[in-house]
Amino acid sequence: MDAFFASVELLERPELRHLPVVVSSHHPRAVICAASYPAREFGLRSAMPMSQARKLCPQVIVIEPDFEKYRTVSAQIHQIFQRYTALIEPLSLDEAYLDVTDNLQNISSATEVAMRIRAEIFQATGLTASAGVAPNKFLAKVASDWNKPNGICIIKPSKVKAFIHDLPLKKIPGVGKVTQEKLKSMQLETLGDLQEIEEALLVQHFGKYGKQLFLYAQGIDERLVQAERERQQISKETTFDDDLTLAQCLPYWPLLIDQVWRSLERKQLNARGVSAKLKLKNFQVLQHSKSFKTPLSSQADLERVLIQLLEEMHLPENFQFRLIGIGVYQLAALQEEAQLSLL
Repeated sequence: MDAFFASVELLERPELRHLPVVVSSHHPRAVICAASYPAREFGLRSAMPMSQARKLCPQVIVIEPDFEKYRTVSAQIHQIFQRYTALIEPLSLDEAYLDVTDNLQNISSATEVAMRIRAEIFQATGLTASAGVAPNKFLAKVASDWNKPNGICIIKPSKVKAFIHDLPLKKIPGVGKVTQEKLKSMQLETLGDLQEIEEALLVQHFGKYGKQLFLYAQGIDERLVQAERERQQISKETTFDDDLTLAQCLPYWPLLIDQVWRSLERKQLNARGVSAKLKLKNFQVLQHSKSFKTPLSSQADLERVLIQLLEEMHLPENFQFRLIGIGVYQLAALQEEAQLSLL
């Protein structure tokens, strides 16, 4: 979807459509949840602290987020997806991978499927959606951002290498600032540069991830679209543009907690395990998890467990992180938990 949270709000406030609008709370340390396209012209973007946003755009209009409203619209969109395929892997409220190889409408063209879905979304919600049509998840993700807003990009198998040749390496899943700098030190800045490197050399420098880098450079991504029912855990992460201390990370946890909890509610699942993940500026991953005999009963429970996990990790104040995430596991359907409790 295009600037999803902001676009949903603008449906009710059309007079603001051409003005810089962001969705954010008025908390002193709030960050932007979504920025309208006029706001992006001032450099405003998701996850940016509002203090910085106001310096870049003093006239920015701030709308408090209404996640219940966004979830309702998201559910409408997913109902449309489900008319075409059961292979849907949600990434967030407004983004998902769909495998339409064998679609429910027996349409032979994936491009035609994408066009119909976009048209139905607009008819049902008044919102525009952008789509990427490609042979795999990596390419589809790149393509979906290519012609935003309200666009479609098709990458045919025969055009893959030419399409990705000049792409910056930051487009590769898992490549953040640290990996970018390491690749740059090797005089590698685009996927075309990476295509010239032997797999063994990448493995030497990046371990197992080096093999994945080699495959991405050829436009190969072997990850399958994972339907929701196949998932063993639910997790949400956010990667920062700049490395942050643990204290500076605090404003970012509530949205992740909310996304995980709402995902549990949408899927009608309970969780008995919680994990916290933090990635240091040197790419080292720190994780801690805890499981319980009974499932979490509320979003507040999830928040309390996360705080407990972070305290138990004894993280030094001067540590800097490039990514944080929270996950839940040991999942069970709500009705299954209810039956177990009777035994």
